[in-house]
Amino acid sequence: MNNDALPEVRQALREQKPFFQRAIAFSVAIGALMLAPSFYMLEVYDRVVNSRSVMTLAMLTLLLALAYFVLEFLQWARTGTLRMAAESFDGKMGTRVYDAVFRANLSGARATGLRGLQDFANVRDFIFGGSAAALMDIPMALLLIGVIFWIDTTLGCFSLVSACLQGAIAALNKRASGPPLGKANEANTRAQNFVQAALKNGEVVQAMGMAEGLRRHWLTAQEDMLGNQAQASDRGSLYSTLAKYVQIVSGSLTLGIGSWLILSGEFGGSPGVMLMASIITGRALAPLVQVITGWRNVANARAALERLEALLTRIPARSPGLSLPPPKGLLQAEQACAAAPGSNFQILHNLSFAVPPGKTLAIVGPSASGKSSLAHLLVGVWPCASGKVRLDGVDIFTWDKEELGPCLGYLPQDVALFDGTLAENIARFGEVDPARVEEAARRVGLHEIIHTMPQAYDTEVGAEGVTLSGGMRQRVGLARALYGNPRLVVLDEPNANLDDAGEVALVAALKQLRADGVTVALITHRTSLLEVADLMLALFDGEAKLYGPRNEVLAALRGQPAPARPQPVPIPRWA
Repeated sequence: MNNDALPEVRQALREQKPFFQRAIAFSVAIGALMLAPSFYMLEVYDRVVNSRSVMTLAMLTLLLALAYFVLEFLQWARTGTLRMAAESFDGKMGTRVYDAVFRANLSGARATGLRGLQDFANVRDFIFGGSAAALMDIPMALLLIGVIFWIDTTLGCFSLVSACLQGAIAALNKRASGPPLGKANEANTRAQNFVQAALKNGEVVQAMGMAEGLRRHWLTAQEDMLGNQAQASDRGSLYSTLAKYVQIVSGSLTLGIGSWLILSGEFGGSPGVMLMASIITGRALAPLVQVITGWRNVANARAALERLEALLTRIPARSPGLSLPPPKGLLQAEQACAAAPGSNFQILHNLSFAVPPGKTLAIVGPSASGKSSLAHLLVGVWPCASGKVRLDGVDIFTWDKEELGPCLGYLPQDVALFDGTLAENIARFGEVDPARVEEAARRVGLHEIIHTMPQAYDTEVGAEGVTLSGGMRQRVGLARALYGNPRLVVLDEPNANLDDAGEVALVAALKQLRADGVTVALITHRTSLLEVADLMLALFDGEAKLYGPRNEVLAALRGQPAPARPQPVPIPRWA
């Protein structure tokens, strides 16, 4: 099959073929060396006991010790080879999976995205796990059955029947334990996602006495998971026990059948050969037993592979586009409509406006009018359901974010900080330039406050900025938005948690942005920030009811404080 026709994950696995071929070669050698104890025993019975030669015994023992040393070395080499295959697979697919998980989260499939990283880890870890090595031992097990056929056809047929019986047990194990195991994994994912959400909002849960209700909800999902897991485990244990029983009985019966063949005169070899055949039979069935015993790992890896392929199919790789020059800041919306990712409910309807470079647009409106949704469109994290949002004439959603990111500043309504230092957060976790970090902090009045902290810019903020106050987190988010040389800055309620001093610093920063020719989209409920706006957009029920120069829109709003269907101010055209 052409590699190009394979799903991405399978193609990446196929590219590890040289590692797998080397590991299989090691497995063949390991399987052959596993016969060393049997040959040692045979030679001791046939040569040493009859000849009573101490020298022969010593040489055979030395050869056995050498065979054991080589055996252990090959097992170590096989483990290392499979580890290199896993690392190569991780290097090939790690960035792609991370990108898909991140984009799945933005598209409204957060649970799917989080599961994607776990599935990727399961596939990677399976490559160098014991179950994968056992699967590689199966071809050698079949070769060992061929050795038994060479010893005696009857014994070979019996060993082949035993192997087929083990295969049937494996198939029954898959059929019986697969469905409950899948349900257990799904329930476990739901339970973990629920706990993560509860922990993230722990203060609300504790303050409002919601812990007991949430605990009951979690226990329901947990009981569902444990019930299905127990069912899968019980069925798997039954078949694992049956497989071990078949292996033990087959080895003993091989010895019994061989003895019967000798007594009946149908086998002319030595009794030692019969004992050797018994041991080889047990060794040939061992990989099958190991696969059946570890079937849960095999099933989990296969399910993880299928889910990972589904995720990457749903979130295709980004096609490399042409490199674009840094934007100048012309922001345009053309009949833009939007719905939250994963939802069909339309939030914004046919928005059209234009903001020239260097101008500041204030976006106002009542709660749930679509202001934050519009911010998502303006920074390109949501696609338009129809219409376009353009920056310098280019669809901002399709713009390469790695390329556009340094030219764009964004402060969401819920400020998101990450576990790291203040400097790392302000520098967007890129290479920290102390001068630019300090400049961004000074623009929002944060520099002096930071220097009152014991470690200044090296202060750890904790996960989600837990060590900082709400106002401090907002200022750090503002500094991050202004870091570098952005040409478009979108601020969603930037003064929601600021005190008077912070708001004064914010107004000064907005005026400086306008002086620097930076285009700003400012969402606010407070009139104190309107003084820096050149243009205003009033949203009502997801529609642009009023748009135009700030003073004209303010006058229209004062004349109609709560218009049901106010007439929009004509949108001016700029050259």
